[in-house]
Amino acid sequence: MANPAFALQAAAVVIAAILIVVLPKFLEFDTILQISLNFAFAILALSVAFVWGYAGIFSFGQAAFFGIGGYAYAAAAINLGDSTVAIALGVLAPAAFAVVLGYFVFYARLSSIYVAVITLVVTLILYKFMGQTAKPSYMVGKAMLGGYNGIPAIPPINMPGRPDLYAGPNEIFVIAGLSALAVYVALRLLLRSRLGRILVGMRENELRIELLGFDARFNKLVAFVIAAAIAGLGGVMYANWNAFIDPHVFSLAFSAQPIIWTMIGGLGTLIGPIIGAFVLSTLSLELGTQQTIDINLIMGLVFTVFVLLVPQGIVPTVRKFWSDRADARTAPTGKEAKRHG
Repeated sequence: MANPAFALQAAAVVIAAILIVVLPKFLEFDTILQISLNFAFAILALSVAFVWGYAGIFSFGQAAFFGIGGYAYAAAAINLGDSTVAIALGVLAPAAFAVVLGYFVFYARLSSIYVAVITLVVTLILYKFMGQTAKPSYMVGKAMLGGYNGIPAIPPINMPGRPDLYAGPNEIFVIAGLSALAVYVALRLLLRSRLGRILVGMRENELRIELLGFDARFNKLVAFVIAAAIAGLGGVMYANWNAFIDPHVFSLAFSAQPIIWTMIGGLGTLIGPIIGAFVLSTLSLELGTQQTIDINLIMGLVFTVFVLLVPQGIVPTVRKFWSDRADARTAPTGKEAKRHG
């Protein structure tokens, strides 16, 4: 007999996929662009949700992997004139970087605070370095890195072997949306696997996991690399949405955003950070149209209010509310308690 919960979840995924494919036909152009950006940010948020919320690794470097993925895609697409290999490099380049960085971090058995500091420092080093690449000598084949001016006119995703058949805004919406949905489903399946259970157990009690015979360092490295690859895919979608990328993706302000999305959406969930990314990204765009108050001040105030009033995040708070209501409905009344007492 089929599991009703699994059937419901599968139906939700199918409905979401259909909506992603159909919606561009009914949305305005500006809305299509905004939601496409939100999809790219949702993929980045999922990488943080996984590595921090489930593997227990507080990484400030997800924006770095996001940026590496975007830059790798841009350079490869410009040089090759085809997006097929470029997309693969946009995912593999940050994963390879994470292997090197993660090896030195986790096999040195650094505490979580040092992992956060090192990943932040590496991100800021990349920000400063990429900002100094405006000279003509800083070229990757035909792609000029451009320093703080960035890389413009990035070729969009195209049909394999057909650069003349490339994706427009509507197609980017669908590709980015389905990519975000695929990452979400893949992570749900991964968390139900043996590796997922090990990672969650390691987050709760790393020493116990090691005493059970599992190598915590290796499993942390695997989770770190998976999260880097996911963030790189988000960077690929971002580079396609914008047809442009610059060093701001390595900045401190941008690095903090996926952390904030995750905290507001709900740590320890996958859907929460997606909601956080959508809500805050859209809010940031709307607030950016006014010049009265600094947008960073407003966003900081919003974050402070959420942390004080909804410390667990949106999704866990909503779940607790409905759980409490369900418990209240099923709890026996005073008369019933006396009758059964």
